[in-house]
Amino acid sequence: MNWYLNVLKNYVGFGGRARRTEYWMFVLFNFIVSIILGILDGVLGTAPLLGGVYALAVLLPSIAVSIRRLHDTDRSGWWMLIGLIPLIGAIVLLVFFCLEGTRDNNRFGSDPKLA
Repeated sequence: MNWYLNVLKNYVGFGGRARRTEYWMFVLFNFIVSIILGILDGVLGTAPLLGGVYALAVLLPSIAVSIRRLHDTDRSGWWMLIGLIPLIGAIVLLVFFCLEGTRDNNRFGSDPKLA
């Protein structure tokens, strides 16, 4: 939960770097919350309301942490646009998000593991 709160504190911080742990914990927490809200929507009969509001609320932090994750692998945030290519783009981004970040400093900042 602490990783999730750290990402939300840096709500639209597109600069810097994000470790794999920060990124994947944020994704995991979003996944769990989305499932819970989906169940609540089904029980309450409010179909996409709660899940939709939550998705809009975390849209910018999700983009920001994804760009910071790409920065950790020494790639520009513009690589996010490759996700627009069906299937192949998602696979490429998944590989990038799973790669270890560059050691020491890179053009996007210092190594977050050393901080």
